[in-house]
Amino acid sequence: MQPFTDNDVRIIQFPETPVAILTHQGDPKLLGDTIRRYIGWRKANGLSPRKSATFNLLHTDPEPTEPADYRLDLCCATDRVDANDAGVVAGVIQAGRCAVLRLIGSSDDLRPAVQFLYADWLPRSGLELRDHPIFAQRVTLYPDVPAHEAITDIFLPLAG
Repeated sequence: MQPFTDNDVRIIQFPETPVAILTHQGDPKLLGDTIRRYIGWRKANGLSPRKSATFNLLHTDPEPTEPADYRLDLCCATDRVDANDAGVVAGVIQAGRCAVLRLIGSSDDLRPAVQFLYADWLPRSGLELRDHPIFAQRVTLYPDVPAHEAITDIFLPLAG
């Protein structure tokens, strides 16, 4: 696990970002099926990760959440979502101030980074959360880079 310190966190102004969203609602064990459907939609629409930033909106924590209540949004930056059979809809990641923590290496488990932001960094920062889910940007992804070189930025939306 990558160790984190308060010095690893930076504060940015995240720009409003139009996205195409596919929501996974239900058992996290079935997330792979939703991801494959989304990848197929992205390929069919020419929105590869190299052309269109990849995001995940983390609405719930899979551990304490009942499987039926688990929710995660798969997103890619685009301002055009045509009618489709995949269930992809247009949406927006809201603009606003965010704390950002960079995770290098496998991003299969974001929990340590998210817990650091919520449980350690946030109480020490004196800042408050804003009403928006925490989200991740998959800056570089396996298999485009080796898993140990993958980069994921975790964004904690802040008030003010």
